[in-house]
Amino acid sequence: MLPVLMFPQFNPVLVHVGPFAIRWYALSYIIGIVLGITLLRRLVNLPPRAGTPELADDFLAWVTLGILMGGRLGYVLFYQPGYYITHPLAMLEVWHGDRVTIAVPIGLGLGRIANFINGELWGREAPASLPWAMIFPDGGPIPRHPSQLYEALTEGLLLFLVMFAASRKLSIRERPGFLAGLFLAGYACARSFCEFFREPDSFLGFLPGGITMGQLLCCPMLAAGIALMVYANRHPVYEGIPPETETKP
Repeated sequence: MLPVLMFPQFNPVLVHVGPFAIRWYALSYIIGIVLGITLLRRLVNLPPRAGTPELADDFLAWVTLGILMGGRLGYVLFYQPGYYITHPLAMLEVWHGDRVTIAVPIGLGLGRIANFINGELWGREAPASLPWAMIFPDGGPIPRHPSQLYEALTEGLLLFLVMFAASRKLSIRERPGFLAGLFLAGYACARSFCEFFREPDSFLGFLPGGITMGQLLCCPMLAAGIALMVYANRHPVYEGIPPETETKP
């Protein structure tokens, strides 16, 4: 058997503070939100102006709530609805679990790196000759694709670069909804590609036709993204909000 890489078994807990544990996974979201809001504060001031840095700060609170509640709701509805029908209180256990969109890939990429550090959501079996094939502690004795890193590169870095380049174009910023549509379509494509290397959830397996639940959910997301971009292009150019009037003493 050819030599393969062994997963380096990171400790999922970064540091303990008294009875509390700060995990890499939580830290990745925190860093993603902080970097994202810093970038958003700059983007909203680009012409045509879409808001103020103060509005971006207020939006941070709602984004954080949306990450917690929206992610949990999506998991409950699409992945294990039967379980939560019989255990409704488990829905509350959140701890288990258009310029604004440019900030999202930052959090996605960091989150996938955290998945890798935790040794979870590993990929499918890979040829032992693949230089970066890796054996994960809980993934059996076979070499696997480090699909978390594939997702970090595509859903995170690549999608961010595409979104950032698009956000620099005035013709795109003048079309409200286009960036949101681009994100939905871009994420759907990146996620669908990575699903070919990612091991599907054990309680779901493969769906008819050999597709995964992730790929199935990406279909309406891709359609919605394309529709949103078409909608944005067919509507009048957004003029932006007027500059703030300075008050003289």
